[in-house]
Amino acid sequence: MSDLPAEMTYIRADGAGGPEVLVADRGPLPKPAEGEVLIEVAAAGVNRPDVMQRKGMYPAPPGAPETLGMEAAGRIVALGEGVKGLTVGDEVCALFSGGGYAEYVCAPAVLCMPVPKGLTMVQAAGLPETFLTVWTNVFERAGLKAGQSFLVHGGTSGIGVTAIQLAAARGATVYATAGGPEKVRFCEELGATRGIDYKTEDFQAVLKEATGGKGVNVILDMVGGDYTAKNIKSLAPEGVLVQIAFMKGPKVEIDLTPVMLKRLTVTGSTLRARSNAQKGAIAEAVVREAWPLVEAGKVKPIVHATFPLDQAADAHRLMEESSHMGKIILTTAKI
Repeated sequence: MSDLPAEMTYIRADGAGGPEVLVADRGPLPKPAEGEVLIEVAAAGVNRPDVMQRKGMYPAPPGAPETLGMEAAGRIVALGEGVKGLTVGDEVCALFSGGGYAEYVCAPAVLCMPVPKGLTMVQAAGLPETFLTVWTNVFERAGLKAGQSFLVHGGTSGIGVTAIQLAAARGATVYATAGGPEKVRFCEELGATRGIDYKTEDFQAVLKEATGGKGVNVILDMVGGDYTAKNIKSLAPEGVLVQIAFMKGPKVEIDLTPVMLKRLTVTGSTLRARSNAQKGAIAEAVVREAWPLVEAGKVKPIVHATFPLDQAADAHRLMEESSHMGKIILTTAKI
């Protein structure tokens, strides 16, 4: 690492609070541990968990950097001990437990994926978190198959955009909720058969009519709260509800009778706390199954806005407005 600068710009959080706690600072470059690589960051993704962590509601896992940011794209500039299959100079996009809001970040080698052919660093930076989350929950846990039906809530979020496109590209009939006519149209342009405006429509009633009363096979939900009971009522026999967040709260009271009568599965997962080996297996599946769809143009990264690294606070303000459609990306001078 002797040819690398001694210091880098990174974003520091001055305690828990609003976007204004995010400030640019200078500090030493991190050093890759065994099994890690050091990436010169060109662009980094902004995700909802970053906002929750900034507010003090989603602490970093033990041993993870306190700096926000769980995904980035860039060039490998140093290798830790024991790294195989990667070399200095490789262009990758990667998932990690923290540290992405910086000019350099360490990432587990098993979570470094090649930048799909034809994509820019900005586009690639927004892939790891959403693609791994969607793949493991929708296709591994829920087992969504071609010919089945699928509902995703929050269709214009980073997760929603990825879920709509991957499910449609793999032959499922897709439904998506979103707030407002413009967002509904956006979901349908991405591949949803029917976008549902949650501000003016009852998604349970829409799905009942659209499916002839059968319900959908899989639901991916990040809302929770009063959506939970309606999700269960909207599932077809043998259907699966996958919970990955709960913007309306984690505690609900539901009638379990439909779960028994329809033989439903209610499951969920988090990605950040899982072992690198587990996440590495998901990353391997994503590269094998999803990257060809991206490179063929069947699934497209959607970037709503970019901000220079030192404007991370403004990126968080936009995230909290929930007006975005697609990913929000931070860029460095390395782009």
